Amino acid sequence: MPEPAHEQTEQQGTGGGAARSGAWRAAVLGSPIAHSLSPDLHRAAYAALGLREWTYERYEVDEDGIGGFLSGLGTGWAGLSLTMPLKRAVIPLLHEISATAASVEAVNTVVFTPEGRRLGDNTDIPGMVAALRERGVERVDGAAVLGAGATASSALAALAQICDGEVTAYVRSEQRAREMHGWGERLGVRVRTADWTRAAEGLRAPLVISTTPAGATDGLAQAVPERAGTLFDVLYDPWPTALARAWHGPVVGGLDLLVHQAVLQVEQMTGRRPAPLAAMRAAGEAALRARTAG
Repeated sequence: MPEPAHEQTEQQGTGGGAARSGAWRAAVLGSPIAHSLSPDLHRAAYAALGLREWTYERYEVDEDGIGGFLSGLGTGWAGLSLTMPLKRAVIPLLHEISATAASVEAVNTVVFTPEGRRLGDNTDIPGMVAALRERGVERVDGAAVLGAGATASSALAALAQICDGEVTAYVRSEQRAREMHGWGERLGVRVRTADWTRAAEGLRAPLVISTTPAGATDGLAQAVPERAGTLFDVLYDPWPTALARAWHGPVVGGLDLLVHQAVLQVEQMTGRRPAPLAAMRAAGEAALRARTAG
């Protein structure tokens, strides 16, 4: 089937319609997807909101399969959560994306309208801002970003809202350095890059955002300064990371991010506000404990 042309909206989110009643379906898609905590969070939200007929599942879908999955959906779908590798691959298949999603060319939320339109948004960015705000971080005069992958661009977009000074990104290659400079120019953030071998220097920043895979920052744990700022480590499993365990200041974890971005997804898909943050966090914590015990 032809791919729909997508438009960019100026609003921060694409959902926010009237509350839906009756039975609705939602799901998280990605590859791999078995590890996702999204079903635990969304189902907890439905239970707390009294949405007994709502369901939320997970589906293994890769870039080659996303088009067929979307075209094969029937009626009764409220929305989708997307993880890697679908956040950019889905964009040509949508009718409209929010300004937030367009700013980083990444969609993690799709909401279906009653007319059958597919609306894309990115709740990772406001989720990061909300997670930091919850821990008392409203503004910073500088920051360090560890890593330069897809999550790093979302981190820069969040920092565009709260950072008054320069952001130093610690990267492993010249290509990654160019990419981070490009994202900085696009997002209006002053970005300086430094080689990964100097990453320990970044731990002295008022805010350190680690966007690296598991184990990548373990070697930095012994370099944590005695007077540290705030660490935002986007990982949630395994948790705590070696860096988070060694940190001497406030720590924001990946589960905080996961919960806050999921809160926004639930609100957009169901049309009900506020989403039950405490119940969703408790469900996530319980699921992680069960994994550890298992």
